[in-house]
Amino acid sequence: MTKILITGASGFIGSFIVEEALSQGYKTYAGVRRSSSRRYLQDERINFLEIDFSSKQSIVEALSNFKRDNGSFDYIIHCAGVTKCINKEEFIEVNYLQTKNFVDSLSELEMVPKQFIYISTLSVFGPIYEQTYQPIAESDQRQPNTAYGLSKLKSEQYLEQMPDFPYVIFRPTGVYGPREGDYFLMIKSIKGHVDFSVGYKRQDITFVYVKDLVQAIFLAIDKKVNRRAYFVSDGQVYSSRSFSDLIQHELGDPFVIHIKSPLFVLKVISLCAEFLSGLMKKTSTLNSDKYKIMKQRNWQCDISPTVEELGYVPKYKLDRGVKEAVSWYKDEKWI
Repeated sequence: MTKILITGASGFIGSFIVEEALSQGYKTYAGVRRSSSRRYLQDERINFLEIDFSSKQSIVEALSNFKRDNGSFDYIIHCAGVTKCINKEEFIEVNYLQTKNFVDSLSELEMVPKQFIYISTLSVFGPIYEQTYQPIAESDQRQPNTAYGLSKLKSEQYLEQMPDFPYVIFRPTGVYGPREGDYFLMIKSIKGHVDFSVGYKRQDITFVYVKDLVQAIFLAIDKKVNRRAYFVSDGQVYSSRSFSDLIQHELGDPFVIHIKSPLFVLKVISLCAEFLSGLMKKTSTLNSDKYKIMKQRNWQCDISPTVEELGYVPKYKLDRGVKEAVSWYKDEKWI
């Protein structure tokens, strides 16, 4: 049976990848830390591989033990990483260095899979075409302006410089859906009758429902592509109010106060939140990185290579995705 490893399997995106791998008949291994929640990994068909990415020695030990008993993985989807940290240096440590150590360990142990799929981000390009609002293309220069984006770019560049390494990189735009925590805060806020947005200049936003991202990943496996990178969105462009208006509708159209804040106010709030999170040793959803992301005005990206090369057809436009996500949050008593 074809073996597939999904790292970061306990996370939002990773748990959906695990479900799809099982549905397609793969012998599925969920790569998790010993302390990871397995709330969304309850299927008895799941095999668990505990990997501590914090040290290369731990990675080598876990992979060596697996190889001794099971051989190598046919496919690896590397979804492990962090999107917010207390200290910005952690982004490089977790998203870049741990990825590097993982890839190096696979090479040294002669466990390189047929495809190594890396989940990156559109943020590796940073703010671009803020005046013309044209879609970001894969040929554009990558100039991230966030610590998160930089850490992902360094991982991409490391994969690219490895001769013959069979990488496939996905750069999704904003990923939303059931189990996701950050967009859920917007849902919670609107349920509390407040919608907060920032900046007065036009903002073009793109989204991808988590199941469509997963679809693209498995299409890449089916097509046997390698040494390629793809943007993933639902193919549409939305205004800054589109998401909140759809949420409001799915919540039964409650009375909502729409507050539009100047960017400098958000910057001050973000810096204060980041300072306080450092004092309390807790991550904060609002920070200087998040400020730069919310400030960015153009999130369009060219998915035509994803469509043409992989046969990717998004199944979830924003209205359908929001409807399904809000329904899940209600069913699970999150709201």
